[in-house]
Amino acid sequence: MKKSVRILAGTVCFLLLGISWVVVANSKTTAEKQLILINEATALMDNYIYIRAVPLLEEAAGYEAAYTSKAESELKRAYRALIDNRGFSRRYIALLEKQMNRQNAEAHIFMEAANYYLSASKLSEALEVLRKGIDRTGDVNIRNLYESSRYAFEINRVSYENVTAIYKQTIQVQLDGMWGIADTDGTLIIPCMYEKISTFERGRAVVKTGNLIYAVDQDNNRIDVPDKVISDFGNLAENRVPVLFEGNWRRATGEFEIGSSIFDSIGMFSGGYAAAKTGERWGVTGISNNWLVQAEFDEVKQDELGRCYAQGAVFIRSGVNVFLFSNGIFLKDVYEDARPFSDEGYAAVKQNGKWGFIDTNGIVVIPFYFDDALSFGQHLAAVKIGEFWGYISRYGHVVIEATFLEAKSFSGGRAPVLTNRGWQIITLLEYSRGLSL
Repeated sequence: MKKSVRILAGTVCFLLLGISWVVVANSKTTAEKQLILINEATALMDNYIYIRAVPLLEEAAGYEAAYTSKAESELKRAYRALIDNRGFSRRYIALLEKQMNRQNAEAHIFMEAANYYLSASKLSEALEVLRKGIDRTGDVNIRNLYESSRYAFEINRVSYENVTAIYKQTIQVQLDGMWGIADTDGTLIIPCMYEKISTFERGRAVVKTGNLIYAVDQDNNRIDVPDKVISDFGNLAENRVPVLFEGNWRRATGEFEIGSSIFDSIGMFSGGYAAAKTGERWGVTGISNNWLVQAEFDEVKQDELGRCYAQGAVFIRSGVNVFLFSNGIFLKDVYEDARPFSDEGYAAVKQNGKWGFIDTNGIVVIPFYFDDALSFGQHLAAVKIGEFWGYISRYGHVVIEATFLEAKSFSGGRAPVLTNRGWQIITLLEYSRGLSL
């Protein structure tokens, strides 16, 4: 009995050892076969016979063995040589996708794929690959290529005499001295037939023609008329519009319900607050009559639409000095001038005759290089370099060259710029082709 057990145990050990030898032998054979196929294919490609090399390399790349990476590298070289032949661009892309989807995908694979798409004028696909590469690897070269590629733009053919900044994807535009509303591709929504028009919000804008002031909808239908005599108005936002009534500025709703508080002047509401002047002094008031900043100062800095407040911050001027009031306190740094924050990004401030950018804590994030600047809108800021305007990224790099006579902030991938033809709209290709930044 013991003898038979020993025989059985010995047999099992022999079989296991044999199986191990077979596995090792087969593994070695697979790798050797891979290398043979690669060498045969490489010899063909040295003589530019790519079409015969492809099946050899596809077979070699199909093995999961020691030379898979080399096989794939040579296979991509063959695909690139045949890229103009039918079907080979698809095969090349499929192999790149396979490599990028691996858990240990390296940065150079994403760079290769992105550069291919860029060379083929497929910007959207390139940017998608680069974003994936940044998320997967954090590689600085991928990030740099992304930043240098994402700001390609096109300019529309429509032009206007004057425009304002974009507000909620509409723009106040002027033709032949009269104002209307356009969407952000420049197409008119409300025709240019008014002496004055407010921003467009909640399906309405306030307009003035002759002595008449009333509200119109997106089809230019009259929808509301004030029951009191209003002689002027400001921009509509957050269902509040400043109106001049009986010689004083007051807050009214979009339906012309006039509030009781009176001001010497009042700006456009943003984030629940507006710049307001009373007793010849400026402060920041809320919709519910509370004062965020008491009316004790020479000026509250506003943008061209009349907004002063965003991200919990506002700029106040006292004498020649401008201070940042942020999160309930005045910060210590002093500026010569400033542009209000937008809902995201950094604010432009001026020191020693040059403009730079700070965050809401007053920390300088982009040094004082520029001759003029607007605060960041979206992730870009308009800057003046010499006589012309362009745009910088949040890293401070010029990403749209300074070639425009004037420029306004980006919103939704678009921005108004002044060219020799008038005010036109530029659109980032990433947006026009269906992707967001």
